[in-house]
Amino acid sequence: MPEFGYFLSCEEHSPAELVEQARMAEQAGFTSLWVSDHYHPWNDHQGQSPFVWSVIGALSQAVSLPVETAVTCPLVRTHPAVVAQAAATSAVQLGGRFRLGVGTGEALNEHILGSAWPEASVRLEMLEEAVQIMRRLFTGAQVSHRGKHYTVENARLYTVPDDPVPIDVSAFGPQAAEVAGRIGDGLITMTPDRTLIERFRRSGGSKPVYGGLKVCWGTDKEEAVRTAHRLWANEQLPGELPQILPTPRHFEQASQLVTRDQVQAVLPCGDDVDTHLEAITKYVEAEFDTVYVSQIGRDQRGFFEFYRTEVLPRLGA
Repeated sequence: MPEFGYFLSCEEHSPAELVEQARMAEQAGFTSLWVSDHYHPWNDHQGQSPFVWSVIGALSQAVSLPVETAVTCPLVRTHPAVVAQAAATSAVQLGGRFRLGVGTGEALNEHILGSAWPEASVRLEMLEEAVQIMRRLFTGAQVSHRGKHYTVENARLYTVPDDPVPIDVSAFGPQAAEVAGRIGDGLITMTPDRTLIERFRRSGGSKPVYGGLKVCWGTDKEEAVRTAHRLWANEQLPGELPQILPTPRHFEQASQLVTRDQVQAVLPCGDDVDTHLEAITKYVEAEFDTVYVSQIGRDQRGFFEFYRTEVLPRLGA
């Protein structure tokens, strides 16, 4: 049986709200935290996007749970040497209870400095080089690097944890899964795709797999569906669109093609226990090590009470 964590959404909530949700998650019985790392929300309805490293500093003082970014892109907007410093400091603040989740990112967040947005194969190549740089810096040694995509000169992290920060790699397709298996300490993905997981394990061996899903708990199912559609219709956009659309406005335009029925078909909405259990069980059956659940909308307190009393006990958590 996997463990169950809570996924903090920086796109929807202010820093103070995220810290309060982390406290409620710990009290409800969740055993770890994911926190998203964005410059922009996906759409204006979500309405927030605080700097994740400041939020992590606050979390380190508020809860005793492990924390992981899901996920950070160390490619364009932020140089991998800077991400390494932020991650190492976070690990020290959390007493070693920090993992760095990384991925190839989205133009939505990464294009803001005016750089060209590379195609997917190039971004994977950049990610592999970035991970190599960060692992060297986590040792506390002085690092100089001149590679195809990055230059580092005489860099040394003086504030480092006792053990190097684990780096988990996000993947949604077969090529990315192979790269994740080769360079990552674990896999991050948002769907219980057995084929993807098998490809990751063939490439990397016996490493942990972490998954996330969104739900919209509420006593009025139809209202929950409307909330999920208004805030997160973007999750149902197909193919590479989520990686290449540049602004929240573009996501809002594309999301007009997503219907409420499409959202309801894939997102647990309402307060039926079996509906929530069925969605989570797919991850259990796919042999995930930890499943992170994220509540859509404002009624966080009701969600945590529901999971504390109805859902987590039936999962054996």
